[in-house]
Amino acid sequence: MSERYIGLMSGTSMDAIDAVLVRVGEDGCVLEATRSHPIGPRTLSGMRRLVEHPEDAGLEVLGELDVAMGRDFGEAALALLGDSDVAPGDVRAIGSHGQTVMHSPRLDHPFTMQIGDPNVIAVTSGIATVADFRRKDLALGGQGAPLVPAFHQAVFGSPDEHRAVLNLGGIANLTLLSPDGAIAGFDTGPGNTLMDAWTRRHQGRPYDEHGSWAASAPLNDGLLQELLGHEYFDRPPPKSTGIEEFNLLWLQGILDGLSKPVAPESVQATLCELTAISVANSLTAACPTSGRLFLCGGGARNQALVQRLGAHLETWRIEPTDALGIGVDWVEAAAFAWLAHRRLENLPGNVPAVTGASREAVLGAVYAA
Repeated sequence: MSERYIGLMSGTSMDAIDAVLVRVGEDGCVLEATRSHPIGPRTLSGMRRLVEHPEDAGLEVLGELDVAMGRDFGEAALALLGDSDVAPGDVRAIGSHGQTVMHSPRLDHPFTMQIGDPNVIAVTSGIATVADFRRKDLALGGQGAPLVPAFHQAVFGSPDEHRAVLNLGGIANLTLLSPDGAIAGFDTGPGNTLMDAWTRRHQGRPYDEHGSWAASAPLNDGLLQELLGHEYFDRPPPKSTGIEEFNLLWLQGILDGLSKPVAPESVQATLCELTAISVANSLTAACPTSGRLFLCGGGARNQALVQRLGAHLETWRIEPTDALGIGVDWVEAAAFAWLAHRRLENLPGNVPAVTGASREAVLGAVYAA
């Protein structure tokens, strides 16, 4: 018997809150409705300052943004239900990922922090909310990320072929699904985060639509090789990363060290290639065989990036997750709705082979409405 859940997701790019209404049951996860809900301008501005300059933010700023994001998440859930003519009482729970403001799994005391107070979400929406999915895995010695591979296996796995799922969010993460049911996965490095930040700086736009700016200029090979020198790319799985490692400060330091300046459009082309080649190298190393690669996340709409992926992965058939029943924009939000279902059914949500945790665990905490 299937039940309705809402999944809420705001990724590294912070372009909007992705909200989905799904039915979860033994037959998997079926999408019923979707909504891209704006983050309030003041909240978005504060979030960007917090993430890009955490050293300047005090506890008061962090606490206020936690509540503001919680309200935005709750309003996104209500707006989704309004679009769908579904009552809050018809939804068993909301699964909210929250907005990541820092992910530091390699410290002496590793931690990850997502804000968007689930108490506020539950009260605003009138629906029980499941949140704080990552920290149990960290407590068990894992990376706390990526958490979507278990969902990918449940809804996208096949006994007949090798499949890979690539989420091109701010950070790119890859899931490998073998016909025998084995699952592997890790963050490959930057997805859209550097391209988005560079576009905001030089063009005042939130992102490079369709990758047209990146496609307008040649890449710079010297810059590319310097970028590929980041030790993350040689780090063995389990591994995860974030804007703590891949950000404009890191990029600018490399640009400043080059013998000649690089035109902004060539930097953008090079950042596009960095994402493509780091994904391709990771996939080829982890899965030498060929198969089908399914793309999701905002980067799946970046035509320049998809073209470069195809150039590096000629033996893989590349297509969007729409082919498997969930559109590219909604996979991660659906995953956290599914994880909420796992929590309420006391079923594990992590894959220790992916995160490095010492065991499987039920993830998330429940906040009553």
